[in-house]
Amino acid sequence: MSIIAFTDYLLHEKKYALLTIRAYSKDLEDFREFMAAEHDTQSLETLEYRQIRTWIVYMVEQGMSNRSINRKVSSLNSYYKFMIKIGEVEMNPLAKHKALKVSKKVQVPFSEDEMDQVLMDLKSETDFEGVRDRLIIELFYATGIRRIELVQLKVSDLDLANKTLKVLGKRNKERILPLIETVSQTAKAYLEVRSSLEDIQDGSFLFLTKKGVKIYETLVYRIINDYFSRASSKVKRSPHILRHSFATHLLSQGANMNAVKELLGHSSLAATQVYTHNSINELKKVYSNAHPRSKKRE
Repeated sequence: MSIIAFTDYLLHEKKYALLTIRAYSKDLEDFREFMAAEHDTQSLETLEYRQIRTWIVYMVEQGMSNRSINRKVSSLNSYYKFMIKIGEVEMNPLAKHKALKVSKKVQVPFSEDEMDQVLMDLKSETDFEGVRDRLIIELFYATGIRRIELVQLKVSDLDLANKTLKVLGKRNKERILPLIETVSQTAKAYLEVRSSLEDIQDGSFLFLTKKGVKIYETLVYRIINDYFSRASSKVKRSPHILRHSFATHLLSQGANMNAVKELLGHSSLAATQVYTHNSINELKKVYSNAHPRSKKRE
């Protein structure tokens, strides 16, 4: 019952997405099953850290990555914080737990040349899928939206008169993003070819398959991977790399970090700062060319 109360709290008070809540719930159920098998108890409220640690050790021995283990422990930690909040437990057994070390993954953005090449390849497309795919790529690069945010876009979110896009982000936080002229033009072209689909079942959603149903996340990933595999040799070619490219290119051109934070829908600057490392190279070039003591000036 306590897990159900916790997931209800995440849904109604924290406003978490259903997929996130399912992940939390699965982590807790897996943990409870382990405790039942190893310690003959299903009561999570009376556990001590030494018992929880056996679960962590077990996951390490199973070869699970430190990142995945930290996520699962984080789910359990959130659960105990909730139980303290409602007065079911007095102390959090994970209060002094330290997360396992994880190596930082450096996300390499697409270059401006790679972006130009992909968009140039799509420029001549006039059929439904070609125009749709161009708009998807342009929106990712011009707004930095997340894949799930793009999938959930409604036709009513697109305001071509004012050249804006309404996006519903994490925890149902809404933001209005400006659209550049090229994106607006592609959006108009897409809406035109979209209207010619024979059977539209999910008409309220902006992006559809050619069968007229709402587009799905794996298809969006395949679209991005497919087009960028022709222009880029990078190992990772995903919607998130396009989001990364959007932020990195803006910061490299001198955009204000607070403005980029708002565009990305981040709740804190710390989340935005991960995109600054690539802009350092641009800063070095500026510094090298402008500073009086620069070797290039000597």
